[in-house]
Amino acid sequence: MKIANRKLWIFGAIAIGVIILITLVAAPTSNKLMSGSTYSRSPDGYGAWYAFMSERGTPIQRWQKPFSALVNSKDAKSPITFLRVNSNLTTQDIGSMEQIWVKKGNALVILGVRKPVTDAPFSTMEDSPEGKIKIDTSRRYRKYKQEPEDKQLILGDKFGAIVWQEEIDKGKIIFVTTPHLAANAYQDIPGNYELLAKLVTQSGGGKQRNRGTDNLGNEGETKNISITSPNSSATKTLKYFPQTNNTSAAKSTTQSITNIWVDEYIHGYKDSEVLNCQNQSTDSPDCKQEQTLFGYLAKTAIFPAFLQGLIILLITIWAANRRFGQPVTLTTPVVNNSEAYILALAGVLQKAGSSEFILDIVGKEQQLQLQKSLGLGDILLDRESLINAWVQQTGHPATELEQLLREQPEKLRMRDKDLLNWLEKWQKIHQSSC
Repeated sequence: MKIANRKLWIFGAIAIGVIILITLVAAPTSNKLMSGSTYSRSPDGYGAWYAFMSERGTPIQRWQKPFSALVNSKDAKSPITFLRVNSNLTTQDIGSMEQIWVKKGNALVILGVRKPVTDAPFSTMEDSPEGKIKIDTSRRYRKYKQEPEDKQLILGDKFGAIVWQEEIDKGKIIFVTTPHLAANAYQDIPGNYELLAKLVTQSGGGKQRNRGTDNLGNEGETKNISITSPNSSATKTLKYFPQTNNTSAAKSTTQSITNIWVDEYIHGYKDSEVLNCQNQSTDSPDCKQEQTLFGYLAKTAIFPAFLQGLIILLITIWAANRRFGQPVTLTTPVVNNSEAYILALAGVLQKAGSSEFILDIVGKEQQLQLQKSLGLGDILLDRESLINAWVQQTGHPATELEQLLREQPEKLRMRDKDLLNWLEKWQKIHQSSC
């Protein structure tokens, strides 16, 4: 009973450990998902850059729907610059829907493109017309010979490109190897903010070549800006270094390109229409395409509870080592009293070493069986009469039977091996009498 309880405790501890591990692995990664969001106030967020663009007169609109909804959106009028700051590094592959959208004269700016790690130092200061640019990554893009000639370098070094663009018909796509080009951590480096501002304000309208903004001359006075996350009432003050000599250039840029959107949907932000689709409160065709059974279960507590219950059930079955169904009661075996008595008596005699008792009882029984086979009745005969009858009917020498009959009255204490040999001799006598 103690062993069973101990096993139960062990399996219970294992089950709890597995549940804790799954909970940690499957826990919502909201902090990582917020990386690159304009709502984020963390060092890897873009709240300060968003405030920087708003202050200089270049408003950035937040897109909180899937990219497929942007294609047919009436609110987003072409030409559009769509900024996507990935939380994790992604491949450079662009889907067919995005390529068709770019060909219409739109621009797609993607930060955080996975490229090979080179020998470049992880942290470098790159020179650009916008000033010093701090880059914290060793990943660089190197163009292969078989690639088309439609890629243009924007920022790079001897190890490869950090920022480059690819023209597709009337539009273009700009790639950046680091997702933290203008993150909150770089508020003290105005060049980073100016470079991203240039990318989003001068990347639309096809093959434009005008700069739109001049080089940053003086850093100017530091300003404080408060931003508020839509999911929280708390605010946090962020600082940036505004442009002091480029006000007219910024205004001209705003007049030429004002339709700039930043993708917040990939960071988990969704507008009311998308939320209504998830809650199945509308019959829109777009909602039917987005809503799936697995997606619904993954967003509720049903799926984790089901997974944990399944694991507990499997561990319980393994611990109990039984199959499904009602337990089968074992039938009580029928006890043979005679056999049980004989086995018990044999065990006692063996421990006591009473071989003489066995010689007496078994010897008489063997003699009666021999007399019956010779047709001499059920009454024990004397030794001489039995030997003569056996010799007369079998033709074997009398010494074989005489030796066995002589050992019986002597009641000698025998070892187990000698006792087995004695029984084998009786068996041979019976075989010769048949």
